[in-house]
Amino acid sequence: MSELDRRFVEQRPTEQFPVVQRQGIKFTRRVTRAFIAFFRQIGQRGYFLRDIGRAFGDPATFVPETIRQMRRIGVDSIPLTVIVAAFIGGVIALQTRYQLFPGVQLTIIGLSVRLMQVLELGPLLTGLVLTGRVGARMTAEIGTMRVTEQIDALETLSYDPLAFLIVPRLLACLVMLPALVICADAMGLVSGYAVAVYATDVTKEDYIAGVRLGFGTFQVVYSLLKATLFGAAISFICSYEGFVTEAGAEGVGRSTAKAVVITSVTILVLDTLTAALLAPYLQT
Repeated sequence: MSELDRRFVEQRPTEQFPVVQRQGIKFTRRVTRAFIAFFRQIGQRGYFLRDIGRAFGDPATFVPETIRQMRRIGVDSIPLTVIVAAFIGGVIALQTRYQLFPGVQLTIIGLSVRLMQVLELGPLLTGLVLTGRVGARMTAEIGTMRVTEQIDALETLSYDPLAFLIVPRLLACLVMLPALVICADAMGLVSGYAVAVYATDVTKEDYIAGVRLGFGTFQVVYSLLKATLFGAAISFICSYEGFVTEAGAEGVGRSTAKAVVITSVTILVLDTLTAALLAPYLQT
């Protein structure tokens, strides 16, 4: 027990204070405990990140496992990523066409699909979808290993559990999330083309001209940067929640749900911060 926790235990019980003071004391203590718990969680994740950095010194352990995780995280997620991106691109094209005022140039269809798919929906939806597919699986796998003492067995066999379990998943997410976003962006543009040209009155020349309009290479870099940040968030948060799982099967379920929620919120926050910092440079 830490010194700070011991001080809380040794505090005078709230029931010993006058009745008129109890509610204020309860509120103050709850807020204080909440702040302490929040910073404790930050500190624990900081130590976890430090240990991951140390685990990079054992490439013989994490390199073979990284290749396998790249297949499970990246290759196996291609069908889901492509399906989601295809529907999104088609819906963007369809909705944009039928919301236009008369007289507006139809090249705006291709431009809208490219901007919304490449800059925002491609990386964001890919990250959120993979949080549910990859992140939840990651947390459940590592959490099950924790509650069944398989991680303790790895330590007994002189394996660094972070080098064997965490680093491969982190590297795989950092590499495969941008690759999946490239697939999603391409499929979104193709499906938008198919819907715009064959389901509306937009010509292929108008659509292609709109896709090319105002294009800059930094827009692709921006999309891949988002994907990299989202991959890091998914792998780090979900791995951590699985690694600290407790209380058996119930704990695994609780950690999985917590990891998905925290990761989803983190992805939305990162998306907002990235847009706020880098959006002004997209047209330069």
